[in-house]
Amino acid sequence: MSAVRMTQVWLNQINFSEMAVKIRLARRGRRKAPFYHIVVADARAPRDGKFIEKIGSYNPMTVPATIDLDNEKAVDWIQKGAQPTDTARAILRFKGVLYRLHLLRGVKKGALTQEQADQMYQEKVDSKTAKVEARVAETLAKKEAERKRVSGVAKAAPVAEAADQETQDAFKAGGEEE
Repeated sequence: MSAVRMTQVWLNQINFSEMAVKIRLARRGRRKAPFYHIVVADARAPRDGKFIEKIGSYNPMTVPATIDLDNEKAVDWIQKGAQPTDTARAILRFKGVLYRLHLLRGVKKGALTQEQADQMYQEKVDSKTAKVEARVAETLAKKEAERKRVSGVAKAAPVAEAADQETQDAFKAGGEEE
C-alpha cells in the first residue's frame, strides 16, 4: 500500500465528530464528598484522566454550591470550539459565560458596542452576585439559629416548675413556723 493510500485509510477510521475538546467536570474528593474540577479535555480522555487546562472548581456540598470559575478562559475555550457537557453548560450559564458569548456575538454583528456589552454583562454579574450573597447570608443565619437552639439554655418542664414552686412555698412556710 502506498503512503497516500495508507493515510486515507487512517483518516477514514477516525471519527472527527468525537474529536472535540470538551469542557467537563473531573471528580475529586473522597467517597460521598464529591468535589469537581472544571477542566478542558480531549473528548477521548477518561473523566478523571488527562486534561488540557483547569479553568475552575465546583463544590456541590456547600449551601449554596461553591463555583470558582475563570470566566475569561471559559469564553476563550468556547470561542475556540470547546463543547461543554450538560452539567458544565449549566455552570457556565449560571456564572454568565454564555451570556457573555451572546453579547460578544452582538458586538461582532454590530448590534452593540463593546462598552454597552461590558455594562450589560457587569449588571448581570452584579445582580447574580447579590442573589448568591443573600443566599449565603440566609444559610449562615439558619446555621446560627440552629446552633443557638441546640446549645441554648434548656427550658424547664412546666411540671418541674410547679413542683419547685411547691417546695419553695413549703420551705418558706416551714421556716416561719419555727
